[in-house]
Amino acid sequence: MSMRIVRGLALRHLNRTETAGPGAVSCSLFSGNRPHLCLSMSIVTVQLGQCGNQIGFEVFDALFRDSHCPQGLCSKRENEAYQASCKERFFSEEENGVPIARAVLVDMEPKVINQTLSKAAQSGRWKYGQHSCFCQKQGSGNNWAYGYSVHGPRHEESIMNLIRKEVEKCDSLSGFFIIMSMAGGTGSGLGAFVTQNLQDQYSHSLKMNQIIWPYGTGEIIVQNYNSILTLSHLYRSSDALLVHENDAVHKICAKLMNIKQISFSDINQVLAHQLGSVFQPTYSAEGSFHYRRNPLGIDWQVRPPVSRLPTLGKMSLNKELHFNTSIANLLILRGKDVHSADLGGFKDPALYTSWLEPVNAFNVWKTQRSFNKYEKSAALVTNSQFLVKPLDKIVGKAWNMFASKAYVHQYTKFGIEEEDFLDSFTLLEQVVSSYCNL
Repeated sequence: MSMRIVRGLALRHLNRTETAGPGAVSCSLFSGNRPHLCLSMSIVTVQLGQCGNQIGFEVFDALFRDSHCPQGLCSKRENEAYQASCKERFFSEEENGVPIARAVLVDMEPKVINQTLSKAAQSGRWKYGQHSCFCQKQGSGNNWAYGYSVHGPRHEESIMNLIRKEVEKCDSLSGFFIIMSMAGGTGSGLGAFVTQNLQDQYSHSLKMNQIIWPYGTGEIIVQNYNSILTLSHLYRSSDALLVHENDAVHKICAKLMNIKQISFSDINQVLAHQLGSVFQPTYSAEGSFHYRRNPLGIDWQVRPPVSRLPTLGKMSLNKELHFNTSIANLLILRGKDVHSADLGGFKDPALYTSWLEPVNAFNVWKTQRSFNKYEKSAALVTNSQFLVKPLDKIVGKAWNMFASKAYVHQYTKFGIEEEDFLDSFTLLEQVVSSYCNL
């Protein structure tokens, strides 16, 4: 029996232009259990909780602004093809010509959803669908168990019906992009529940969860419990987890963008910039004149040879590594001189685990169409050991609380038993061990 490896993916984005912009952001991606060969196109985005809805708005706004940027540094024909491809992926169109985001908005309190709908409509550029939202008047109280065990079953039919109606508007479905946080109750708990339902009902469509890793010194005392429960449940039902660390993005705003008083809006705009740099259209192959039909079209399945299965004995995390060993790297180049870029450094076998050759571990996507007015930009999506230390730290903090039974009663009264915690700890320790032994 082969061992499933959770996929850690870090994303680095570099821009070259006269003005400074969002530079490098670190995120990570776990990947799940099934290979996919999708030739379809449209993506349905599910925005969950305060965090998911605020980031979702910024993502759609960044995608629309970029696709309608007149300074694409390419021919008019190529720019039109780029716009059409972006629109088909992320927007549908109403009779009056205003694009409508292919999205479902979910929260257990109405305030943020109302603000998000209003901001999109007031932009005049695009908007959300009139019947694409679900909200209630009672939140989850930062309790993962309440979001997962109470709100989930209670509102399952209504939420899944909204998603089904959005899917039916697509000529063909590439997959789902689920935006949520790990620290709170609605985004994390209800998000895990919804993802599980998507896997049950759309098992052949890719599910990618974009989750926000909480600040190391967060304000929610049970955020580590919420995080390990979220990660362990998504590991079983999601195909890929794209993880952004709040601390890392905050550092980008402070050091690279020189923002003095950093707001969540600043952070969300950086996240949207990074996600847009990956999801916007690229050519499917060297010399191709057709944009890639499936923006999520990566085979996320990785299985090491049976003879090279890693042991579960945990190596010391204090060992100083010169770099993070990678399973795979994807480089996305946009703008001027993309075809003359020197990519030799990415093909060095020393970068990769010994059971994958660089020819199988490295891919590059290109387009001469610039991103967000930058003359040149590059996004490096790397499946590596990047997440080992943050994951080990959050599991350790949660275990210390659990060992003293701190706040466990808040979860058990909503049906999450101590055995559920232990299962989550065991699974995530195996994930850490597998990555340490790459």
